[in-house]
This record gives sequence, structure tokens and C-alpha cells, in this order.
Amino acid sequence: MHDATPLIATIVGGLVLAFIFGAIAHRLRLPVLAGYLVAGVVAGPFTPGYVADAGIAQELADLGVILLMFGVGLHFSLKDLLAVKAISIPGAAVQMGVATGLGMLLGWGLGWPVAQGFVFGLALSVASTVVLLRAMEERRLLDSDRGRIAVGWLIVEDLAMVLALVLLPAIGGFLGAEQGDHPPSMMALAETVAWTIGKVIVFVALMLIVGKRVIPWTLQAVSGTGSRELFRLAVLAIALGIAFGAAHLFDVSFELGAFFAGMMMGESKLSQQAAEETLPLRDAFAVLFFVSIGMLFNPHILVEQPWIVLAACLIIIIGKSVAAFAIVRAFGRPKKTALTIATSLAQIGEFSFILAGLGVSLHLLSEEARDILLAAAIVSILVNPLLFGALDRWIARHDRDAPDEHTDPSLAGHTVLVGFGRVGRRVFAELQATGTRTLVIETDEDAVRELREQHGAEIVIGNAAAALVLAEANLAGARSLIVAVSDPFEGGQVVRAARALRPDLPIVARAHSQECVAHMDGMGATQVIYGEQEVAHSMFNASLPQRAASGH
Repeated sequence: MHDATPLIATIVGGLVLAFIFGAIAHRLRLPVLAGYLVAGVVAGPFTPGYVADAGIAQELADLGVILLMFGVGLHFSLKDLLAVKAISIPGAAVQMGVATGLGMLLGWGLGWPVAQGFVFGLALSVASTVVLLRAMEERRLLDSDRGRIAVGWLIVEDLAMVLALVLLPAIGGFLGAEQGDHPPSMMALAETVAWTIGKVIVFVALMLIVGKRVIPWTLQAVSGTGSRELFRLAVLAIALGIAFGAAHLFDVSFELGAFFAGMMMGESKLSQQAAEETLPLRDAFAVLFFVSIGMLFNPHILVEQPWIVLAACLIIIIGKSVAAFAIVRAFGRPKKTALTIATSLAQIGEFSFILAGLGVSLHLLSEEARDILLAAAIVSILVNPLLFGALDRWIARHDRDAPDEHTDPSLAGHTVLVGFGRVGRRVFAELQATGTRTLVIETDEDAVRELREQHGAEIVIGNAAAALVLAEANLAGARSLIVAVSDPFEGGQVVRAARALRPDLPIVARAHSQECVAHMDGMGATQVIYGEQEVAHSMFNASLPQRAASGH
């Protein structure tokens, strides 16, 4: 039956298997990404049983990447991008050069042709968009200086890959001349480069001149209809339409097209609502991205070429990281920023697979080398969450050993506020107005800077669900805890961790639905504020004088 409906079978099979193995991974305290990748291996052609359609799975994964980059663009402005160009452009170029050189060195040691070593090394040099952004989003770093540098670095890598994919046949011709091939002329190569760069410039110019005006205007016009369904459809049509058009008309990657679409839509006052409308689809298709990677994995390569796979992993995880760390430190950035960028780049993904596939089709890369690359990619993706976990612990220890100058070690009888977003800011202002001593737990560097410079607030930097962070906030001596973060799962983890430390502590949390209220109650919240219910009460109370005056 599934042969007749491959699209439905692939979506259902991928999501069901991802849920099963993701839940098992979570139960075993492993990264859920490991479960998604195992789901892909199970659904792939190299294991017995059900085999999903790899081509359809890859296209579904591309949708996830498009929506993910679109979401990032919504939070980015051209000013943010230009602010990090001084480090992102040379940093990405040098790091890619180092990784490509190490890959070529490995190929030379294995006796590979120069062309194969070059393609292999280039594929090792570019990080996965999905893996990097998920890690940044989980830690709420996208709006921080570290997040902007990482995204800027990613954009430069994407642009480099656009050129690489176009120029690879010509470059392969030059590198393959020793094998008796006839390389193209320098003039032909220069024309190809100029034509590719020209199309990218035209696309960017169109987005900055036309898109910056038309996209926000379109959103405003659609929102005026009052139809949420049309608004959601408009957001998806703009994101997917521009990404598709960029790829097919200008030879720009889907990712880059979606990023610029989001950045232009970010000029609209409705950008926050646009982000919320695409979130469910983005997360679902991002899961299928990891499933599609697992489907490509041939486990036999680990048995046949374990040492070569290990060497490739070391280039990705250590070689690239060391290069990125050194570059960021050379630009005078803090060690925490350098470690974050280095860790985020210690993996490879979708562009590497595209490049490897093109290399095989051009006979520049052997199938065995491609399988080694895929195995190394999956290992790097599995290891990356562990590296970020180690980094989080290092940052927590570093911040604890060097306490914030705005935090009083004798703090007691205070209110702990988790989150300084739209709601957190208002709660903080009310607490300040009543003279309540408040300590804020936050991870966003811009929010921390604002709290320090404008309010002189007492701050703890870190994940509020971590026992070390709660201990630093002296939860044992606190009067109450207010959890103002918008994500119900993140908020629930904070409530559960705090309740475990202080069974008697009054904990107030926020929720967006009755289900979230029940979730927060189950985690141990003393009181849950349901936004829509509070609005309804306020509107009813506001109407009482009019009701009394009318005699009702």
C-alpha cells in the first residue's frame, strides 16, 4: 500500500519512527537528535524492514531548512548582519580553508586523487544550518552577540557553497587534468564566477530594494482582512515562494533565499506573529531533516573503514573547532564567545551531502569516500549536543567562580524572575515600582546588558532549569519565583527543578492555554496565570460600571 502513496508513507513513517526513537533517547537521557537519526537508519535502505523514499524525505527536509532559516531571518536585520561582517567573512573563509586543507591532507595520505581530496575537504568545512540553529535556539542565543556571529558565519558559508556548487565542474576539470582530462580555460572559469556572483548581487538588491517594501506591505494588507488563515498562508507563501524563486531563478540556495525573505519580513510590525505561525511546521519538518540524514547512513562503513571515519571526525570536531576558536580570539572576542562559535561549527550536514552527491556524479568523489563523509557527519551531529552540554557546564562553573558584580552573595528574601522578554520586562518594572528586591535569571546577552546598564539589576546568567544556576540565585533564601518565559516546556522544566529544591516556595508561572495550565500545575507551580483568562476577567470588570449604569 505504501508504494502507492510514497509521500504519505514517508511523512507518517518518518514522524512515527522519530517519535518512538526520540522518546527512547530522551528516556535514556541522550540527545533526542540521536533518536531521530536512529529512526532514519531504521527507515533507510541499509537495514531490513520498511524503507522510506529517500528522495521525498530529502525534499521534506529541505522544507524544514527553509522554514528554519526563514525564522532566523525574522529575528535578524541588515544592521545585525553588517555588525558582524568584520569577523564572519574572514573567519568563515579561514576556517573553511583550514578544514579543506586538512581534508586534502588526509586524502593525500590515503593516496586519493587531488580532486577527490579537495571535494572531500570542502565538504568537511561547512556546518549544518539545522544543527547549529537548533543548538542556538535551545539556549536562546540567536539574539545575542554569539548568535549573530554564528549566523553571519553560516551565511558566509552558504554563499561559499553556492559558488562551490556552480564552480565544482570547472574546478574538477583543472584538478583532474593530471588524469588526462582537458581543463576549461581561465576565461571560461572567470565568466562562470562573474555570472554566479552577479546573480547573487541581483537577488540581494531585489530583496533590499523591492522586498523590503513589498513584503511588509503585503503582510499588513492581509492582516487587514482579519483572516488568520489568510495571514498564515501569506507567511508560508512568501517564505517558500522566495526560497524557491531564489534557487531556480538566481541559483541561490534555498536557505539563503529563505533567510532574506525572513529578514525583509522582519521589517514588519507583524513579524512576531509571522514567526509564531510557522513554528509548528518548522519543527515538524526539521525532525524529518534528521531522519533523512539517518537514511543515508551505511553502517558497514564503520566496520570497513573505521580509522578513516575517525580521522574525518577529528577534522570536523577538533580541526574546525580549533581554527574557529583561534580566529574568534584573534578578533579580541571573549573566550565564552570563541568556545560557543567553535562548538557550533563542530559538525557538518546538508550542504556537505549535496556537495558529496555532486562530486560522485562528476566522478570526482568515490562512493566509499561519500559513505565515509556521511558516517563522519552523523557522528559529528550526535557528538555536538554533548559538546554543547560540556560547554554549558563550563560556562556555569566559570560564571559561578567569577560571580557577577551585580549579584550580592548575601542575597535573601528576594523574588527570582526567570526571563526578561516582553512579559518579563513588565513584571520586572512592577517589582521595581513596589520596591521588591529582584534577581533576574537570563541567557540573552542583550537583555543582560540592558539589565546591567539601564537598571543596575542583580543577574544570574544561565539556564534556570539547572540546579547550579538556581543555587547561584539563592533559591533557598528566596521569597518567591516568577517564571516568565514563553515556552511552556522550558518553563515547566524550571518549575520542576525549583520545586525539587524548595517544596515550600511560591512559584508563579505563565501559560497560553488550558493544557499549558495543567502542565505547569503538574510540574509544581503554585499559581499559573492564563493570559486569555486574565484578559477576559479584566474586560468583564471594566464593563461593570457601564452595566451598573444601565441597570443590568
